[in-house]
Amino acid sequence: MQPTTLPGRLRRPLVACYLVAAVLAAMTSTSRAQTVGGSIRFSEHLIADSYAYAYGITATDIDSDGDLDVTSADYQPHNMLYLFENDRRGNFTRHIIQKDDPERLERHLTGDVDADGDLDVVIVKNLRGDLLWFENSGTPTDGRLWRRHVITTDLPGAYDVALADFDLDGDLDVAASSWVLGNQFAWFENDGTPADGAWNKHMIEQQIAETRTMRAADFDGDGDADLLGTARKADQVIWYENDRSGDRLSWKKHLVDNGSRCPAHGNPADMDGDGDLDIVMALGFYYRPDPYYPDGTTDPDDNQILWYENDGNPAGGPWEKHVIGPRFDDAFEAVAGDLDGDGDVDVAATSWRNPGRVAWFENHGDPKSPWTRHILKDQWRSANQVLIADLNGDGRPDIVACAEHGSYELRWWRNEGATDSQ
Repeated sequence: MQPTTLPGRLRRPLVACYLVAAVLAAMTSTSRAQTVGGSIRFSEHLIADSYAYAYGITATDIDSDGDLDVTSADYQPHNMLYLFENDRRGNFTRHIIQKDDPERLERHLTGDVDADGDLDVVIVKNLRGDLLWFENSGTPTDGRLWRRHVITTDLPGAYDVALADFDLDGDLDVAASSWVLGNQFAWFENDGTPADGAWNKHMIEQQIAETRTMRAADFDGDGDADLLGTARKADQVIWYENDRSGDRLSWKKHLVDNGSRCPAHGNPADMDGDGDLDIVMALGFYYRPDPYYPDGTTDPDDNQILWYENDGNPAGGPWEKHVIGPRFDDAFEAVAGDLDGDGDVDVAATSWRNPGRVAWFENHGDPKSPWTRHILKDQWRSANQVLIADLNGDGRPDIVACAEHGSYELRWWRNEGATDSQ
């Protein structure tokens, strides 16, 4: 399962952004209808609805009270960044971190940017091309807006973020992707004074079509933070090796896959339990041709949830592909965690359209063998980010997801544990 809280001082460069944890919102209604799947069942709960554009969530302990709170971004005319305070039982009270901030606040992560012992928020402002961080004062639910800081205004199409101490100087740096407006990956150096103006920008790669995923993980096991990236229109899944030499940091590109169509969002996870980090990935987002994506494909086999195997020599390749969920239409994001408590890693995933859904995939012990698909919600148009996190503190990981155009809401699925019968 993804880590959901980050320490004030990172002892390892990875800790902060292996995946952004996520769950959101003040529970406004509860559906008691049970979804039975395999050995466990889920109940569906609405956290918040009436969004203008729900695209970006995390689940971390923002108020340091021992449970996972949820943050969620909302587009204009609302232009909000919300904090949903958890009461330790999975009930939420909404607070506002920031308001009246237009041009698409979207995907974000939490981490202790200013090293004061609490979790701040790092977020993209997509259409404006900004990368921002909001400072947690230590009393995040006191009704005051959080102080706003600019990391850069020079990231056209700012889209996704990763946090880690890339240069091993003891503070959190930021890496980001830039969608179709920027077609680049870059990292931004925290010099220890993160509130004192713009950060130094360092380019990782340019002119790579439609960069999306940005995640930090130690793929080669050398103790520093590497990066996972996807470029949807370039059909590339990439890991960038952190190649430090003295005080210089450079990035060495390694292709995980450049033969599959439309990779969208994936995350690092040890899928086979061999001690190194593999990658779980969603392929096929926006795969059909239309005026916005004329280069699409009509092959439904391009839509998959799969994982790439790290054989211990990630720079040597190839990364063998293993299919988890074939023909998962418009696959958007995949995350991994042991949902049924049987000691192996399962997967939760979203499908953006045709028809839009949330599902979990059951691992029966051998991740290279067939998996079982369980649909949690169907006909949920524009489902996008999905997270695995224990929201009600019962020791069982739950699933959280948001959906934008056509649905405009945030939901979570409480893991109720084992079914009475199969």
